[in-house]
Amino acid sequence: MTTTKMGPDSSVVLDACVLANTALCDLYLRLAETPGLYRPRWSKLILEEVRRTQTTKLRRPFPPDLAEYWRAEVTAAFPEALVEDFFHLLPQLTNHEKDRHVLAAAIAADANLIVTFNLRDFPPLSLAPWQMLAWHPQDHLLEMYASNPRVLWLKLAGIASSRKEDLQDVLIRLGKSVPAFSQRLLEDCAPRQG
Repeated sequence: MTTTKMGPDSSVVLDACVLANTALCDLYLRLAETPGLYRPRWSKLILEEVRRTQTTKLRRPFPPDLAEYWRAEVTAAFPEALVEDFFHLLPQLTNHEKDRHVLAAAIAADANLIVTFNLRDFPPLSLAPWQMLAWHPQDHLLEMYASNPRVLWLKLAGIASSRKEDLQDVLIRLGKSVPAFSQRLLEDCAPRQG
């Protein structure tokens, strides 16, 4: 894993596959709230992809009105996250055609990181001219945990509290998508509960 500029002022483009994952999206959006560990960025095209996934591709699809409500809430909570004016960059990009809009949004946002499960669509040679990296959410979460574990634990505790669940249950649910991250935190919290 190559290092990249991290911190509360670093802009990170969240791909639709991350935002459409309910448990992961909840954690990522909370990690962007004050005290934030990064600044989320996305485009209308990314949000449209999320809506399509939410309403047609999930095992339990969202009703269309719930998907629209989610989008309105996310847009209202993070108005600065929206990236526009990037279509002129598309002809210059060489990553997978269906995800060029994601890389273009990242370039326009002056981000240096795309968080995605679809790493094969963002080969390093296609990212290098833009000093861009693509990381799996698990790697990004582990990096944020290493740099600021206290804030990450606070955000996870907030999720557990709002869901009226045990912290361990939240981590187990996250383990379906980001198993190494979940396992690391479960190991680290074991002595806290003992």
